[in-house]
Amino acid sequence: MKKSMLFLYFFVVILNSACAQSADNDVHRPSKDVFIAELFVDQLQIPWGMAFLPDGSLLITEKSGELIHFKEGKKTNIANVPEVYVRGQGGLLDIEVHPQYQDNGWLYLSYSSQEGGEKGGNTAIIRAKLKDNALTDKELLYKATPNTTKGQHYGSRIEFDNEGYLYFSVGDRGNRDVNPQDITLDGGKIYRLHDDGRIPTDNPFVDETGAKTAIFTYGHRNPQGLVKNPETGKLWDHEHGPRGGDEINILEKGKNYGWPVITYGINYSGTPITDITEKDGMEQPMHYWVPSIAPSGMTFVTTENYEGWQGSLLVGSLVFEYLERQVLEDNKVVRREKLMDDIGRVRNVRQGPDGLVYVAVEGKGIYKLVPKS
Repeated sequence: MKKSMLFLYFFVVILNSACAQSADNDVHRPSKDVFIAELFVDQLQIPWGMAFLPDGSLLITEKSGELIHFKEGKKTNIANVPEVYVRGQGGLLDIEVHPQYQDNGWLYLSYSSQEGGEKGGNTAIIRAKLKDNALTDKELLYKATPNTTKGQHYGSRIEFDNEGYLYFSVGDRGNRDVNPQDITLDGGKIYRLHDDGRIPTDNPFVDETGAKTAIFTYGHRNPQGLVKNPETGKLWDHEHGPRGGDEINILEKGKNYGWPVITYGINYSGTPITDITEKDGMEQPMHYWVPSIAPSGMTFVTTENYEGWQGSLLVGSLVFEYLERQVLEDNKVVRREKLMDDIGRVRNVRQGPDGLVYVAVEGKGIYKLVPKS
């Protein structure tokens, strides 16, 4: 790159960062405390995923490979969990229950798997049932290829939409210059399946020669938040950027979300990734963070248990170790609040069937946010 172009690039990056920081970094303290954080499940290391069963008990994945059933104050390890490839960010990752779980008993798990023969691993999705403290009827629904010994960017959040379609994310697996923009390759994508693993006939690339027909959207880096907006039914994701440029995106079928052609981040070394942040045919994020907060886990608040929170979005921060509440208006973030400051690396956040918020923190456990009266 010529010196003049390099100078122009860094000027644009600095300007973008300054603009982003003047808006995005304005994280407020809440005007009043509306909850007390009580440790609900203790002695957890990396509680990656959590899902509530209809009886109010909780299933928790530990990245190391354990699936834990927490019921009435007691933790029970579930047997017959799939073998996981634990490397870097890989391990036993997310868990979700079928929307009609009471009728069919299906659970869904994502994990890093060595299946496929090649050395290393990649993201896999299975469904299974829970019986006598063991997984049964295990079915592999999707396995990303190829395997790689790289330890980063498995993605792996799972969500269902209002029509019962199953969505899951797979990060770019550290191969940013190839995977995210190529629909014939896995990685850097959000996928959509029927609940039994079949490919929906209206997926956007089912008629494209050589395409991975499970793809719903592409151009992603490492989505570790995936949630349905209860008001609109649309799926929202958030994903880790590089140095700066973490994003929240509203997902639209077949759309390209730009990575790494456009980004608001730079390399960890400080060098540029690209000199553009916008391009025709590529979607802009609904929100982005500069600097990165390393988001993990995301949930909408629908309950009235917390004064002023209804309709807010909650996002965990790994790097800054807090829970972020975002106030939304017309799909824009109009206020950010820092909750549970310095609590530790927030890995996940879910709203339970009791209308309370539960927050998973690495090295500690799962906190229940009890509303103040």
